[in-house]
Amino acid sequence: MATPLAYTAHYSHPAAAVRAAIADEQYWKDRLAEVGGPGARLDGFESDGERLRVQMVQSIPAAELPDALTAVRPGDLIIPRTETYEGSSGVFEAHVEGAPAQLRGTVTLTGDDSSATIVVDGSVEVKVPLFGKKIEAVVAEKLTELLASEAEFTGNWIAANR
Repeated sequence: MATPLAYTAHYSHPAAAVRAAIADEQYWKDRLAEVGGPGARLDGFESDGERLRVQMVQSIPAAELPDALTAVRPGDLIIPRTETYEGSSGVFEAHVEGAPAQLRGTVTLTGDDSSATIVVDGSVEVKVPLFGKKIEAVVAEKLTELLASEAEFTGNWIAANR
């Protein structure tokens, strides 16, 4: 049974501005440089105006991980992640290199001309006997922190690039 991953970001920017940022390749490059972790990179960006697919690699340094996790899986967590959007909704998938950890879920953007909200609803599954649930909880916590950093970055990026 997977551990839920849920996060809601509120923006004081119009939904159209948030949507425009997500559709901008430079936004993704800047975001990864700012909050993607060591060695973060954009591996793919495809947009045809209706559908958007972003492939990236992020990391969480081992120094920021609890001993319980690094004892089972030493080193930084390297997280290849793909997000695909159509309109105001999308899906994400990610995994942790060298570990039986999978993440997946949905991203939904709502809002109007004065504010926007992004809701992330997903799950983390780590298939490790006995310790899987504990590792899932740690991964979910770290990813929630990452989502909060991404949301803060997004609000600032829109303000600076609007």
